[in-house]
Amino acid sequence: MSSLATFDAFAVGKAIHDESNFQWCVTRQPAGELSPDDFEWRERPIPEPGPGEVLLKTHYLGLAPVMRMYMQGTGAAGEAVLRPGDVIHGRGVAQIIRSRHPDWREGEMVQGQIGWQTYKVSAMTAAEKMFRVPKQGLPALYACKTLGMTGLSAHAGLFACGEPRRGDKFVLSGAAGGVGSIVSQLAANVAGCEVIGIAGGAEKCSIILEQGCSAAIDYKSDVLAQRLAELCPQGIDCYFDNVGGQTLSTVLENLALRARIVLCGSISEYTLEQPFALSNYTRLRNKDARMQGFFVYNHIARWESVMDELASWILEGKLIPKNDVTRGFERMPKALARMYAGLNRGAAICDVRGEPESWS
Repeated sequence: MSSLATFDAFAVGKAIHDESNFQWCVTRQPAGELSPDDFEWRERPIPEPGPGEVLLKTHYLGLAPVMRMYMQGTGAAGEAVLRPGDVIHGRGVAQIIRSRHPDWREGEMVQGQIGWQTYKVSAMTAAEKMFRVPKQGLPALYACKTLGMTGLSAHAGLFACGEPRRGDKFVLSGAAGGVGSIVSQLAANVAGCEVIGIAGGAEKCSIILEQGCSAAIDYKSDVLAQRLAELCPQGIDCYFDNVGGQTLSTVLENLALRARIVLCGSISEYTLEQPFALSNYTRLRNKDARMQGFFVYNHIARWESVMDELASWILEGKLIPKNDVTRGFERMPKALARMYAGLNRGAAICDVRGEPESWS
């Protein structure tokens, strides 16, 4: 039985209903590939909100590579360190079904730190980073990723750090992923760059050519250094890095003068026992180039303006949300394992209950 098939067997017999709070908890720190043994399915009573609290009913949950780091107990992204038995961290979209909070109404849709569970009591604190979901004529689903923290990551990394210029040779790794599928479209359709996407496999390369990329590099079959030299003979003006590791090292060998490198993610390094040693970073000096990381939470102050801008681009057709939706809360562990196997196409989302019947 393949490793992913074991997750199918693991989901058998599990299903949610509205009379209990179902949760996915971490049982141990993962070693190697994710395994069903890393997860525990738990059923608990639906909690009651106290004064100043609300009860949230989960509709969508997002998945991201950083979740494995949460499970490993690193406290990544400023989240609390997970211990065995804790509910796995994660953002999602939920509806307020009971409110004892003066600032939040029943019926409102919100997005924020919900965790892998079907209900949550929340005091709507700043630490939970809860935001209202405006209707805007768009599905609540979009608030899970494109009009959520994934969209903010793409926008901040591209515009605040990458400073794209019309005509730039813009190279993007992880181009078929959640952040990548947004960045490719914004770089091409808004900033006017020539976008070259890096993805794994013929299917993904075909997909990214439909979402802003003018050329695709298949890291599984192409020689990356050779293809970069062919497609960027004068060097790379801007590189948006979602994978780190050897890909980043290869890009450093083909920079244009005053190139910008944006460090967004490093999924190729998350399972390494020892951190990747970037030995050729001095190439930045030769080209007066810069390499800049960013932390999405440092850009929260611009949330409303960024969400409004992203929504306007969706409505104008410049940005088409690309989502890889797993249906069923019981399948969340497999959805995360699929991401590490490189099988997701766009932003990974678990459809827990679908769209709300209505929201205020």
